[in-house]
Amino acid sequence: MKRLLILVVLAALAWSGYWVFGASQLRQAQTQWFEDRRAEGWQADYAELSVRGFPNRFDTTLTDVALADPGTGLAWQAPIFQVPRLSYRPNHLIAVWPDTQVLATPERRFTIHSDDMRASLVLRPQDARALERATLVAETLRIEPERGGAWALARLNLGAAREPVQAATYRLGLSLDGLAPPDPPERLPQTLDALRIDATVTFDAPWDAAAIAERRPQPRRIDLDTAEAVWGRLVLRAAGRLTVDANGVPEGAVAIRAENWRAILDLARETGALPERLADNLEAGLSLVAQLSGSPETLDIPLDFADGHMRLGPIPLGPAPRLVIR
Repeated sequence: MKRLLILVVLAALAWSGYWVFGASQLRQAQTQWFEDRRAEGWQADYAELSVRGFPNRFDTTLTDVALADPGTGLAWQAPIFQVPRLSYRPNHLIAVWPDTQVLATPERRFTIHSDDMRASLVLRPQDARALERATLVAETLRIEPERGGAWALARLNLGAAREPVQAATYRLGLSLDGLAPPDPPERLPQTLDALRIDATVTFDAPWDAAAIAERRPQPRRIDLDTAEAVWGRLVLRAAGRLTVDANGVPEGAVAIRAENWRAILDLARETGALPERLADNLEAGLSLVAQLSGSPETLDIPLDFADGHMRLGPIPLGPAPRLVIR
């Protein structure tokens, strides 16, 4: 009995030593990360950084944290940010955001409110810096720009998983429920019925710690398996394949199927998403395409990307967007 008691005490002391050492190393690594960012010209501030959770957790808490990357013009700040993890599974992290945070881009500043926003990240066991899989969920999300109306969302679910063969290829899934745009037209429901995306994206580098600190990986191939948006009687589906060059210019084609496409075009006019002249030209050209297909209210047409330009069937749309992650 005495020997058993001694073994238990020694095991407890050994585990306590492991926890103290691990917490110290983690705190030092995180502090160094902020110092390295400041040395690169970032704003990287916090009021307090603590690691707690003895005996089974390493829970990091940052208060009054602010990050700003001068290279991209992106900035983020929050009153508190937490990263819990189990001490015996250090490669599995949970990130927890506060109810209110601020995200700024070079164009606009957004205040983001949510009831519960958190992410689960599993890093590769053989490389603790590389992402194996991740999920992000948010409940009752409200995004308020400094100008214009707010977007509301009942639930966001985003998932990513690395393909087992290619280190820089990820399967991505996005699901938005209860998406309410600002000032929706009265003839449509206040919220979208569904918005779903399922795609596989190959980047020029894996997503790891360097993706935040140094350079964001850029997409080089996009396999869009399914994209669907349903808003009342408006239904839009898409699938296709794109390659993306070093400048972010896409090449390829996406097959578009639009039900009640005239109403979709009217909506684009009303919201200002399309200029009036372009919308008129599109309607004239697409009417002919729809009549030739035999279904005036359903449109099946390719969206082509070639030589830096876009074309919807026979109708030129102008320069293609650059697919660059800032």
